[in-house]
Amino acid sequence: MSLNVAELSATMLQAFNSELSDKWPDIKDYAAVEAKKLAENLVMIERLQLAGEITPQQARLHHQIQRNTTRTVLLTVTGLSRVAVEQAINAAMNALKDSVNGALNFTLL
Repeated sequence: MSLNVAELSATMLQAFNSELSDKWPDIKDYAAVEAKKLAENLVMIERLQLAGEITPQQARLHHQIQRNTTRTVLLTVTGLSRVAVEQAINAAMNALKDSVNGALNFTLL
């Protein structure tokens, strides 16, 4: 299974929209950019893992760095609470969990 940036981004955007619907008009542009970055990061992790260039632990660190960046951006630009942002990111990752973990053959999300 090969991960696709556009598909991953779209899935995350739906989750972000569901969780943050009251702020969606204000954050949709930022959410789109951050979803794409998270998706690109997951695709990079898959590529590195398939090439044997990254361990599961290193993959988790790469993912956590990008996730922290997304959290910071959404907290900074939207005035959302940390709880709301965490719920949105968690929902996005849960929406991707099966496809990403299946593609990597280890639990990343």
